[in-house]
Amino acid sequence: MIRIDAKPRLFNLRIAGLAFREGHVLVHRATHELFWTFPGGRGEIGETSEETLRREMREELDVDARIGRLLWTVENFFHFEKRDYHELGFYYLMELPLHFAFREKGIVHRIVDGPNEIEFQWVRATADALSALPIQPDFIASRIENLPERSEHLIWRETVPE
Repeated sequence: MIRIDAKPRLFNLRIAGLAFREGHVLVHRATHELFWTFPGGRGEIGETSEETLRREMREELDVDARIGRLLWTVENFFHFEKRDYHELGFYYLMELPLHFAFREKGIVHRIVDGPNEIEFQWVRATADALSALPIQPDFIASRIENLPERSEHLIWRETVPE
């Protein structure tokens, strides 16, 4: 996993996907955390970002996701669990097979990933619905209803609930 621990800071390479269905977007969280984010994970050395996202969807959802266009490359700076993070994130559109569970409310999937239980749910793909979660990175809430036609590069500083 591409992660550099340079105490007191931490660098992370994270790749995530936005999957849509019936006006909803898929989100997930570790059950001990206060915030939600988009499914994905850390890149591995020798893996492209698209390969990382495919692998993560197989590991977490047991599906073969179709990876679409890159929406954002984000240099994200935040403080979480008493550490300062510098995260390089790639956010893609992706399609999940129709057999993956869909319900408008409630948890549709759970897994155990190391020490964490991860839960997934579909949320209305609106700024109001995502802001109410809260969602991280939080810039996506304001852009969810108007995705970029071309990939955007952002530098973002956010506050993560702890």
